[in-house]
Amino acid sequence: MGKPKFSRKKYETPSHPWQEDRIKAENELIKKYGLKNKREIWKAETKLRKYRGQARELLAKVGTEDTQSKKESDQLLMHLNRMNILPINSTLDDVLALGTESILSRRLQTLTYLKGLANTPDQARQIIGHGHIGIGEKRVTVPGYMVTKDEDGEIGYTSDSPLNDIMHPARPRADFKSVPSKEEETKPKEPKEEVKKEPPKKEEKPSEEKPEGKKTEEAPKEDEPSDEPEKKEEKPSGKSQKEETPPPETTTEEKPEEQPKDEPVGKEDKKEGD
Repeated sequence: MGKPKFSRKKYETPSHPWQEDRIKAENELIKKYGLKNKREIWKAETKLRKYRGQARELLAKVGTEDTQSKKESDQLLMHLNRMNILPINSTLDDVLALGTESILSRRLQTLTYLKGLANTPDQARQIIGHGHIGIGEKRVTVPGYMVTKDEDGEIGYTSDSPLNDIMHPARPRADFKSVPSKEEETKPKEPKEEVKKEPPKKEEKPSEEKPEGKKTEEAPKEDEPSDEPEKKEEKPSGKSQKEETPPPETTTEEKPEEQPKDEPVGKEDKKEGD
């Protein structure tokens, strides 16, 4: 039986100590919920394992006329509804679909953060340990306390806590309360805000400047091709000049033909001399 001073272990360790996927998943949960160690995860897993094991046994007795199984199934669903883990009109199949985060989300530490009483989950754990958080008029110093559905709206600062002062530096801002309480609503709004931040006017201005720059660049380009055809036209004009030059060459060839005409003139002079 053991000594009453030391309570029994309320969790079951994993079957194998070195499993890469399990270790990564546990480290992410520790960062997300600000847990102290992995024992708190194992405690939540043992609770979930008990709920799911009980649901499997009751599902096997659904077809029978056992009244006791119906009572136990109703009690299980009422308990999960009282802890705000499942809604009212839920079945045993919904119990099998639960995960570890559905139980970790009902801890006092996470709810103090979601209600905007702390800036981070780690700060929520510190505030609870120092006795600044209470449920109604009762002070609770256990971060892993499972909050019921009725106690959900009674979480707040204790009456003698200095955090009741709005100007206290450790207290979060008033705008911070709406952010964690509406996580699902803020996620789809984030991309909408990004679209608004990108005004279409800014995109139009550079688009207008670019065509202007292109026009200035294209203007000289239009002149250049205009010069090229002119040069090409000049080339055939030069060829025509060359073609016109050969007729004067024929005139030069005719000059030597005129010289022999002068020769007989010289011969006549000689004959006269004779």
